Amino acid sequence: MKRDWEELTATSYHDSVTEIKEAFENQEFDEVSAGLNALLESMSQELRRTLKSQLVRLMEHIIKWRIQPGNRSKSWQISIRDARNNLFDIMETKPSLNRRHLEEIWDASFLRAVENAEEETDLKNTVDVLSWQDVFETPYRVSNP
Repeated sequence: MKRDWEELTATSYHDSVTEIKEAFENQEFDEVSAGLNALLESMSQELRRTLKSQLVRLMEHIIKWRIQPGNRSKSWQISIRDARNNLFDIMETKPSLNRRHLEEIWDASFLRAVENAEEETDLKNTVDVLSWQDVFETPYRVSNP
């Protein structure tokens, strides 16, 4: 039986695996191969979307950190650390989603982060650029009075 693997993998990984298993049991090896390829591609796309979302989130928090120094909090500090850790975890899980890939999506991610930060704060962004160091190495800590 021919299946629409693209549609299936876009809607449910569980159902996709169930269908692949059924195809395997029925010795429909072309379908198994097609299903596995579609599933791997879908999962890879999801990781890329998640990576970009986390990069935007991280940049947004750093922009807000800079344009609203009076609103800095432990919560922001933890959000920056958490987003960094999530990005590093994704890059560890999928080595092709590395620094080179991040640099490819950097500018578009920065623009989206600026839009989000401006909308959330109702302030005009004054940050022209974020470097790799700004995003991944600079410590962001709330000073204790």
